[in-house]
Parts: sequence; structure tokens; C-alpha cells
Amino acid sequence: MGDIAVVGIDCAFPGAAGVRAYWDLLMGGRAGTGPVPGQRWDARDFPAVGDSGGFLDDADVFDSDFFSITPREAAAMDPHQRLLLPCAWRALEDSGRAPGGLAGSGTGVFVGVMGGEWGRLTMSDLAQVTPLLGSGSSAGMAANRISYHFDFTGPSLAVDTACSSSLVAVHLAANSLLSGECDTALAGGVNVVLSPSLGLVYGQLGLAAADGRCKPFSAEADGIGRSDGVGLVVLRRLDDALADGDRIYAVLRGSAVNQDGRSNGMIAPNRWSQERVLNAAYRRAGVDPAEVAFVEAHGTGTVLGDAIECAALGSVHGVPRERPCALGSVKGNLGHTEGAAGIAGFIKTALALHHRIVPASLFAERENSRLRLAERGLRLLKSPSRLPRGENIAGVSSFGMGGTNAHAVLATAPRAPRPVPARSRADAGAAGVFTVTADTAEALCRNLAAQADAVAARAPGGTAALCRTSNRVKTGLPHRFALTARDTGELVAGLRRAVERRTPAPGVPGAAGDRPWGRPVVAFLFTGQGSEYPEMTAALYRESPAFRRRLDEADAAVAAHLGASVRDALLGEAEYADAGEWTDRPELVQPALFAVECALAATLTALGVVPAAVLGHSLGEYAAAVTAGVLDLDEGARLVVRRARLTAALPPGGTMISATAGPEVLAPALAAEPDVVAAALNGPADTVLSGPSGALARIAGELASLGIRTKELSAPYAFHTPGMAPVAAGLRKEPVRCAPAALPVASTRYGRMLHEEPMDAAYWAGQTEEPVLFDAALGALVDAVAPTHLIEIGPQPQLSRIAARAGRLRGAELLHPVPGPEATGRELAETVAALYRCGLDPVWEELYAPGTGTDEALAPYVFSSAHRYWDRPPSAVAPEPVRSAPAPRAPEAAPHPVVSRETGDDAVLDAVVEAVTEVGGYPVERVVREARFHEDLGFDSVMIMQLKNRVEARLPRVGEVSVQQLLPALRSVGSLAEFLDGVIMARSA
Repeated sequence: MGDIAVVGIDCAFPGAAGVRAYWDLLMGGRAGTGPVPGQRWDARDFPAVGDSGGFLDDADVFDSDFFSITPREAAAMDPHQRLLLPCAWRALEDSGRAPGGLAGSGTGVFVGVMGGEWGRLTMSDLAQVTPLLGSGSSAGMAANRISYHFDFTGPSLAVDTACSSSLVAVHLAANSLLSGECDTALAGGVNVVLSPSLGLVYGQLGLAAADGRCKPFSAEADGIGRSDGVGLVVLRRLDDALADGDRIYAVLRGSAVNQDGRSNGMIAPNRWSQERVLNAAYRRAGVDPAEVAFVEAHGTGTVLGDAIECAALGSVHGVPRERPCALGSVKGNLGHTEGAAGIAGFIKTALALHHRIVPASLFAERENSRLRLAERGLRLLKSPSRLPRGENIAGVSSFGMGGTNAHAVLATAPRAPRPVPARSRADAGAAGVFTVTADTAEALCRNLAAQADAVAARAPGGTAALCRTSNRVKTGLPHRFALTARDTGELVAGLRRAVERRTPAPGVPGAAGDRPWGRPVVAFLFTGQGSEYPEMTAALYRESPAFRRRLDEADAAVAAHLGASVRDALLGEAEYADAGEWTDRPELVQPALFAVECALAATLTALGVVPAAVLGHSLGEYAAAVTAGVLDLDEGARLVVRRARLTAALPPGGTMISATAGPEVLAPALAAEPDVVAAALNGPADTVLSGPSGALARIAGELASLGIRTKELSAPYAFHTPGMAPVAAGLRKEPVRCAPAALPVASTRYGRMLHEEPMDAAYWAGQTEEPVLFDAALGALVDAVAPTHLIEIGPQPQLSRIAARAGRLRGAELLHPVPGPEATGRELAETVAALYRCGLDPVWEELYAPGTGTDEALAPYVFSSAHRYWDRPPSAVAPEPVRSAPAPRAPEAAPHPVVSRETGDDAVLDAVVEAVTEVGGYPVERVVREARFHEDLGFDSVMIMQLKNRVEARLPRVGEVSVQQLLPALRSVGSLAEFLDGVIMARSA
């Protein structure tokens, strides 16, 4: 049998809600048993059953809104199904996967569930039978519910082999993985003690413990105590898990299932069958039983069952052994979780191998001497036992009352060596983006608080691996949060601030601004010359592997034509010992800016930030052309190097100034100085003048007398003037390999969007000596693509300030991943975080250094506990709406109030609302116009048919409407009402 990795776990057992709580319960040697809750039955009415057992505290809690299930359907669902859905979500998160990211995949679901008490309790009154009770009471739906709500298309089956159900489910899941039926599988089981009926059976058979507690292998053992429980594991083929760098709890080496056949009674255990299933499992696992360090036994605490199991274990594990095989049973802590018993032991064993310590077995102090454990090579653990280094092997047994036996062989997860890439010191403390999502604003606040508490409990240190895990796991839900942080202290503080901001005052609605309703539309603005400085982007280069890789590529392209490395110049390396030396060499400045901007744009694009359009200011238009696919990187580098050399050959004497006035105001001054031109029209009152230094000084003096501010720019030449003619002439002779633009380009040469015009030699020649029409080009870009965000691509902000002054933004947000000399990787991360909050789904892996680390354990999703669906005995569940009906997940926009029927203002809408509340069980005030039938109200095809019938009954004038006619109108409550109103009007005409 091939090896299977256990990569994710979630569970809830009596006294232990969650994996960590379960392990703490085991290591603390505590029991989760207690009195029978009054919610289940009155223990005084059934003295033969006893008044205690193992019960989940919140078996009635269910976040129906999260899973888009109506209150009526939630009330009709078997509690088994309600427990499994959130357990599956948390298990997948624990495996390092965003559950929504597996939608449409062939993930398999295998669930052990015993009996069908809910069906017997709810379907016995035939007058109360409904379609929802039909699906809600079927044990077979336990797995199907998960597959349906998570949109899994792999094998999906419920298994009932009585007490061995969940371990048989694990066995079937492993075989499905090995056969290639699925690549990921959820496997486990669930049990809720709904009535005393099976307890009565145990009592009549003499198998019920007087105190409701299992005492496995103890001299005090007197029978079974029943218990609730739910547990699921996420399984993958070991090779796949290792290849993807999954965190692995343990490895399933092999498993086997068999049957007692005709033995000494239908429900009596059979030693020889147990021996055979043990040997078959070890044979499939390639393991000698003498290698097994411990066995998690079935161990119910019945006299006959314990005796037969120990005889079988002793025969297989036998003597001589150097050390006895440790023996235990989690039923001493929990009771007998029946359909979930196997998964309870499986999870305990996986955690023991993961933590390399086996918890003590409760009731081991008074060992049953008649079991002859020592002479059979077995021992009960009276205290936790450390496992030695290296691989350890363990077995898990689970035996069904009808004779179906299962045994699984688990081993320690391999400690595969990981290659450690060369990383700079800056990588270790690099900024990451921590993400959290939720289905509502309130849920987001709740989960932020949970993450803050969990991170605060961690050891301080870098957060890159933690953030990377959150990006993989905590995404996919509509309400988003993202925070940039370098260490856990900063992260905790940021999370707590976010909780405070989102916590409403009493009576004040909470914030609803965390849900994007679309994806951001991004445009790149490429900065021109004058934005350079000695070590521009050097800190980003040292900290960001993604940018480092792209700048290296751009530098190689430039160096092929320049014969020198602009990257080394930026970093002050090699011949550029003084990092500022290169800025005095014109032939380096332009190629350096080009390389930096191409690298920035490529880094953002690789992160998933794909621009809807690009615009380049002067020199920046070359990098814009590369990003738009007009020029390839090599051709762009060649042209820029040629332009730089031609520029460096110009005679000195020219410069540039900016003036806070438009060309019409500046016209008299320009007329007096014919050598000065308007080189850039950046805004209505934002003009750059270019020409000889003396002439510009005279103009500046004249403009100052008129109250017009001017500022000298750090430009060594009079760019975009007739004085650039030699450069233009040289470029005009260059053959240019250009292609049609793959992205819309706003041309600052033409002041409009490019259409069919090529960016050929003539274009670049004219672009050099003609004015930059930035304001007009930006206006054209905004008109063409309506960007939500403008990202400046350059070493410091220039264009974003100009654009803000020009009033061209139309609400667009300005972002800059390198906003000046102090910029590091943090600003790049914050840019991605800002876009994520607005609806972008980044390629997160690009943000982190290779080998950042394996997935870190994060706090599981915290579901709402506001709604309970078991506030009366199950047999009394009726089809009317439950008392605690939750609100649908309607849009956060202010809802249109539903007009009450008494006013008569909108009888059609009233009829629709009444029908929706009747079918779904929602309170009338919560069914708003905007509520969508599938996403917000959880309606399915059966409920749509019920809705159709009720609407037709309430609105006789509508007549009969086919489902096909209704379907286009089923976008929302309001759209259905509008459609029906139109039908009535048409038939009345």
C-alpha cells in the first residue's frame, strides 16, 4: 500500500472543542464526560441508562448563514450534518488550503455515521414530513452535504459499519487516493447521542457502564458510556504532500478491513478476525508488528470486549519484545463515540506521533489482571511516554458491533531535508501581508480578534511564514482584511486596532466597508527623468526576491548594450564605490531608470497586478511600452541606451523649471524668450518650461512678480525642446522592432490613447523633442478605462502628485510601491494589500522569498454561535420557522424597506416576502429587496418549486408561471416581485 499523509485535522469531542483542546485534554489526563443535558432527555425518566455520558456543549449551534442554508432547512437537518460542515471547513484550513479554492475539484468525502436516530425522531409523524426533513434526516447525506456546499466532485459516501464506521471511512479514503479517484480526501466520522434508545439496548445487553464512563482495560471496567464527537482528517498521497511542502502530522502506512463472519453471536467480538485484520494491516504497511511502539485500541471497557482484544493484540505483537507495546484507548477520556470512535483514536494517534509523546491511559492505575497484559507484551501507560527519535510506528483499531473490524498503521512524518536558498539578512525580517476573510462584517471582526489572540500566544519573531499561510488559507470570503507586518508584535497590535475600529458602540451598526463589490481597475504611470537618486530601490532589491529577480533581468538586458551594470551602480558595488557617483553620468541615469521601472512593473504584474492601461511620462514611456508588449525588454534597453548616449553628447547649458500656470498665462513670457518652450503640460496650472538656464532665470523672475510660483528641476538638459534635435535625429535612424500594444497605451506624445499608430523610430524621435502632453493623456486614460487605482512606477512620487493637482483622478486611489529613498519591501507589500482589500486576488507566493517556511498553524475560522437549531426535543421539530431564525447575508447597502401588507402599497412584493419567509423560515423584516435567492437565502431547486406554488396561491392574478419563466427573475426578492408585477399587468391589459 502506498503511503498517505495526514495533512489537516479538525475535531470536537466532549470537553475539547478543537484540536488543541483535544490534545490538552489527553495530555492533562482529563475526561470530558458529564451529566445528560436536559436538551437531550430527562435522565430521571431512564434510570437504566444512567445520568451521565460524553456530550458536546454546543451540538445545537450552527452558522447557517455562512453555508447559505435557510433557518427552516437548518432546523430540519440532522445535527450530524450541522457538525460536519464547519468541521470540514476548519480541517481544510488546517491542511493549508483555502476551502473555497478547492471548489470544483475532485476532492473526496468519506464519513462514518452510525444509525439514523434523527430520521426516526423526525419522520415518524407522517403529517409533519417535508422534503427538507427527507434530505435532512438521511444518514447518506452526511458526506453529500459537504460535497454539495464545498462543490466537491469526487467520491462522496457515508459509511455505517456501526462503531468502526469512521476508521473504515479512512480506509476507503486512502484506497480512493491510491487508485487515483481523488487527490485530496476528507475522512472521519460524527456521532450525536440524540436519545436514550441505544443506551437502553446496551443496558439490556449488560454492556452499559453504571456511571456512564468507559474504563478500558481497568479492573473497574463495567461497560460502555456513550458520547458525542466529530472529527475529520485531510488526506493526500505522501509524495504529493511532500512535493507541495505540506505540514504532515503523520503517515498512514497501511490499513485493512474485515468481518467476523459467523462467530459466537452477531454482536459478539471475534478474536481470530481481529488477529487477521491486524496482520493484514501490518502486511499492507510493510511493518513487522514488533516495530509497533503503541496501539490505540478499540477498548470499550466491556469485560468480554477487552479480554478478546487483548488476546488478539498479544498474539500479533507477541513476545519476545525488547519493550512492551504501549496500549491505550481514548474512550477512557471521552466515552464511546460510536460512529466517530475510530476517528477519535486515529486523531489521537496522529497527534501523538506529531508531538512525539503518547498520552497516558485513564484508569491505568488499576489494570485488569485477568487480561495478562505483561505476559502478552502489552502495557498500559500510567503517565505520558516520550517517543524516541526517528520513525515510530503505531496502530489504531476500531471494531463494529456487527463484526466489521478495521485497523490502521500510522508512522511518524518524514523529516525531509529542505534546501535552504541563499537569502539576504533583509529577507529574514521581510514584510508580509497577513490576510483574514469572513462572510460578514461582524464575522470578520470576530475572526480578527481570534487571530490576534492566537498570534499573541506565539513566540516573537518574523511573520513571513505566518503571513504566507494566511494568504493560502484565510482567503475566499467576501469581507477582506489585509495588514502588512514584519514581526508578531506589530501584527498583534495591528489586528487589535482593526478589531477596535470595527467594534460598534451599543446600538450603532458595525462597519461594512470590508467587502469589495468588484475587482480593482489599475493603471500604471511611469515616471520620467528627474526622479532618480543614488540608491534608488536598493533597499527593495535587498529585501524583495521578486524585485531582485526582475531587476537582475532588466540589468542584464541593459548591460548587453551599455557594457556596464546599472544594478551595481544602484547598489554602490564594484567600480561604483560611491553610490552617488553614477548620477553624474548621463549615460547611466536613463538606463538605470528604465531598468528600475521595468523591474517594478514586472514585479507587480507577477504579483497579479495587471494594468488595464499604461502611461509613460517622457523617458518613462519606454518602460511603459515594454510593459504593454510594444517593445520587448531587450529592444527597450537598446533604445534607451542609445537615447542616453545621444543625450550625454549634447552640449551643457539647458535646464527646466515648473510653473504653477497654464500655457495661456505663460504665453507672454514665452514670447519674450523664444529659446524657452513649454516642455510638459502636466495640468491646467502645471507647466514645465525648458530652455537655456539664463532665459529660464529671467522668466522665473518675471513670473514671481506676477505671483506665479516656479521651481527649478534637477534636469541637466533642456529636454523636449528643439535643442534635443540631435538626439531625435539619432533615434530616427534606429531600426525599431515594435509590436501592436497588448494593453491600452495613453500616449503623452499625442495626448490621447494610441490606436493603430506604431511606436516606431519616428515615434521615439518625435517623443524626444516634442512637449509631454501628460494632462491630456491622463484624461484620455481615465475616460478609457475608469481606473480605481493609479500606481506610479518609478523611484519616488512625481506623477501621482501631478495627477492629484490636475484633478483628473475621479475618485481613483493613488498608490506607490517605492515612495522615496526610505522605501523597502514594506511599501510593495502595502500596495498589494491595498489592492487585495479592494478585490484583487494576488499571486501571493511572489511576495515571499523561496523557502520562507512550511505552513504555520493558524487559529481556525470562528463561526457564529448566535443561532441554535435544537431548542426543543427533535421529535417536536415542525415545518414552521424556528424561533431563532438568522438574517440572510444581504448586501451591506442600505436595504429598501419591505412595505407591510397592511399599507397595500406593494401587494406583490408583500406576497413574495411572505412566500420567502414561509419557505425559508426567515423573519419577515430580514427579507429585503436585495436578498439574493441562492447566495443570501440559500434557496435550492426544491425550495424554488415551493416558492412558486406559494406565490401563485397568494397572487391568483399571476396564474400559472413555469419555472423556466421564473428563472431569469430569480436574481433577488425585488427582481422576482418586479417580474410578477409585470405578468399581472400584461394579463390585465
